[in-house]
Amino acid sequence: MKLMDIVVKEAIIPELAATKRDGVIAELVDALVAAGCATEDQREEFAKAIIRRENKGSTGFGHGVAVPHIKHPDIKEMKIAIGNSPEGIDFKSLDREPVFSIVLLLSPEDQPENHLDAMEAIFSNLSQDTFRRFLRQASSADEVLTLLTETDEAVR
Repeated sequence: MKLMDIVVKEAIIPELAATKRDGVIAELVDALVAAGCATEDQREEFAKAIIRRENKGSTGFGHGVAVPHIKHPDIKEMKIAIGNSPEGIDFKSLDREPVFSIVLLLSPEDQPENHLDAMEAIFSNLSQDTFRRFLRQASSADEVLTLLTETDEAVR
């Protein structure tokens, strides 16, 4: 799976305004709503579902990154929002370090295989130090898109 197929350009936030985990999640969901990937009516439900999932176990897996995600029956197409926090966010990560890059994934509940493929694509990239560093340093949505395009092409 290519990340560029599911990343929403309009939902890339190079500098998040929120400074707390739940605020970051809301900000990224808001970006997906603004991009037309979810309705205003779905906004609160999706944000709450992601926060409930985070409360069960952090998706901050270390190295300054987190991948909050949900599978939900109201989601029709898989979509990703990406945000960077210059100061870092306490995501209760496994390594107890702040999170600087957040990749938020919304998946249809009836497509578990696609959800797993997307998570594999996200984690295979985020496990690379060079990718994490370039993602964290990206100062515009276009820089993030260039990184993702280059990464997707290298996988071919």
